[in-house]
Amino acid sequence: MKKVLFVVFALVAPLRIREGNGFTPAFTNSKKQNSITSSLEYVSPDMTGLTEAALLDTASRMQLLPVDVASTIHKEEKVNISFVHWAADKEQKKSDVPLILVHGFDSSCLEYRRLGSRLADEGVDTYAVDLLGWGFTQLDGVETFSADAKVAALNAFIDKVAAGGKFCIAGASLGGASAIEVAATNPNCAALLLIDAQGFVDGIGPMSMMPKPVAKLGVEVLKSVPLRSSANQMSYFDKETYATDEAVVVGRLHCLREGWSDALVSFMQSGGFSPSTKLAKLTCPSLVLWGRQDGILDGKEFAPKFLEAISDAELRWIEECGHVPHLEQPEETVNAITSFLAKRVFTEDLKKEAGIGWLGPSLGIAGVSASVAVVATQF
Repeated sequence: MKKVLFVVFALVAPLRIREGNGFTPAFTNSKKQNSITSSLEYVSPDMTGLTEAALLDTASRMQLLPVDVASTIHKEEKVNISFVHWAADKEQKKSDVPLILVHGFDSSCLEYRRLGSRLADEGVDTYAVDLLGWGFTQLDGVETFSADAKVAALNAFIDKVAAGGKFCIAGASLGGASAIEVAATNPNCAALLLIDAQGFVDGIGPMSMMPKPVAKLGVEVLKSVPLRSSANQMSYFDKETYATDEAVVVGRLHCLREGWSDALVSFMQSGGFSPSTKLAKLTCPSLVLWGRQDGILDGKEFAPKFLEAISDAELRWIEECGHVPHLEQPEETVNAITSFLAKRVFTEDLKKEAGIGWLGPSLGIAGVSASVAVVATQF
């Protein structure tokens, strides 16, 4: 029983809720210009009663993007994926390679409300995306919300926003499992960032074996205030500051949408992700970020395993931080991410733009020196 509760807490840990504030699954829709297509639907969850500036700004940016999927996922071969885009500051921008942020279990892109704008200010073109069946993605007409369907829709979204080119992907908690699945199979992945990630626990345990009626009852427990409140307390090092009674809509608003429980049961009965089998297939540079005081996934146990399993990985601890560095220590998390990307991804892009390539001998000493000078001015 203790093990089952631990898994449940690990899945819902990033979520924070408050009951009784009149939150409803209402949406505000309008058509606005976007760089991806000429018109995208803006979907803003009802933020009534909430005051966090980063949350309100992030919610106001939420959009839906139709992506191509197999007919086994939707008979019309398209589904709408919700996301938030923070365009990189033009003066700070160092690369056209976007960073895709993937949320944890049964969460939403609002989870990255404190990270996205900070990354954009540092010159990183940033997207936070909802996994199919979670957040505010399309629910109606979808045949399956399995792990495979989630990864397929995620890859389709990335292909659109990255225009078929390179991208970097980050995943927090269970979102790390989906990020690993993408990075291991998509040749355009330039870097993988794992934030207190689940990478060694495949599937979702006994919940996948439950009959559907029993699974639906279990889903109601996952939505319950007591469980999510407990998970909220477990998520943070500084509980007094962050695990407060002022609940953000991040954790529960999407659970009130019609079709949410069926989508979650579909995922549970699919067996979940299998990231551990993909780790050895990773070839892109990887950053493992971990809150030093994570009380849900012990970094002392799992971080070294990632370093051993991934051929090109480095570790960065986030001090005075629990399971959600992007929420509890966003500035330190941004510093770690931008430093890594500048060193392992963006520098190579700048070299190529400057004609350096891999600093081959054919350039000559003068050419190399001039190109390196160009690169140096960008940092």
